[in-house]
Amino acid sequence: MTMVATSEDAAEESATVRRASNKTFWLLAPGMIWMLAFLVLPILMMVYVSFWTQTTFKIEPTLTLQSWVTFLTSPTYLGALWTTIRIWLLVLISTLVVGYPAALFVGLLVKNKTLQTVLLVLCVIPFWTSFLIRVLAWRPMLGTEGAINMILMKLGIVQQPIEVLLFSELSVIIGMTQIYCVFMVGPIAFMMGRIDASVIEAAQDLGAGFWRIFRTIILPLSMPGVVVGSIFVSVMVLGEFATAAALSGRKVNLLGNIIVTQVGSLKWAFAAVAGVILTIVMGAVIAALLRVVDLRKEL
Repeated sequence: MTMVATSEDAAEESATVRRASNKTFWLLAPGMIWMLAFLVLPILMMVYVSFWTQTTFKIEPTLTLQSWVTFLTSPTYLGALWTTIRIWLLVLISTLVVGYPAALFVGLLVKNKTLQTVLLVLCVIPFWTSFLIRVLAWRPMLGTEGAINMILMKLGIVQQPIEVLLFSELSVIIGMTQIYCVFMVGPIAFMMGRIDASVIEAAQDLGAGFWRIFRTIILPLSMPGVVVGSIFVSVMVLGEFATAAALSGRKVNLLGNIIVTQVGSLKWAFAAVAGVILTIVMGAVIAALLRVVDLRKEL
C-alpha cells in the first residue's frame, strides 16, 4: 500500500509540475514571439544584408565582405566610430555629474513626497515639447550673438564671443547632456528614495560625516540607479544623429549620421554594416554596465 501511495504521489507531483510548466510557457509565449519578431529577426536580417553586394546603382543578394572591408579600412568611418564612442563617454560623464546631485537632492534631501513629485515633473517638462525644438533651441543660446555669449561679455568674463560654443563637439555634448540628463536623474532618485533614513541617522549618531555616509551608504545603495540611468543614456546617445547634425553644422559625424546618409543613398549593405557595428558597441556597453551591479538582486 505504501509503494502504491508513493507512486501515486509521484505521478500527481509530476502532473502538477507539467501543468505549471505549460502555464509558464503560455505566459511567456507572447513576449517571446514579440522579441523574436521585432528584435531577433530584424538584427539577423541586418547582419545578412551587410554581406550583400553593393554597387553604385543597385544591391544584389550575393554574399561578399566588400562592405565590411570598406568600413574597416576607411579612416572616415573608423573616425566616426571613435567620435561616437568619445561623445558617448563624455555625455555619460556629464549627465552623471549633473544628474547625480539633482537626484540626491530630490530623492534624499527633500522629505516631502509632494515636493519630490513636483520637482521630478519639472525635470520632465522639456519632454512636453518636440525633440527637434529642444535641439534647435540651443542655437540661439550658443551662437556668437546668443544669450550665453552676451551674458559672459556683459559680466566682463570674456572680451570676444566664444565661437566654440556652437557648431562643434562641445555644442553637441551640451545639447545631449540637457536632453538626456533626466534619464539619469529618474532612476537614481528612485533608488535614493528607497534608502532607509534610519540607516543614515544611525551613521550620524556614530559620528560619521557626510562624505563618509555618502561613500559607504548612499553611493553603494544608489549604484543600481546609476547603472540603469547609464544604460538609458548610453542606448540613446550611441544611436543619436539629429542632435549632432543640428548643433554641429554637420561637422561631427556619428555612426547614426552615417546610417542615415547611406540609407538616403540607397546603400543598404553599407548602412547595415554600420548598424551591426553600432549594435555590437551597444551590446558591449550594456554588458559592461550590467557587470557593475547585479540588477536582478538589487531591484
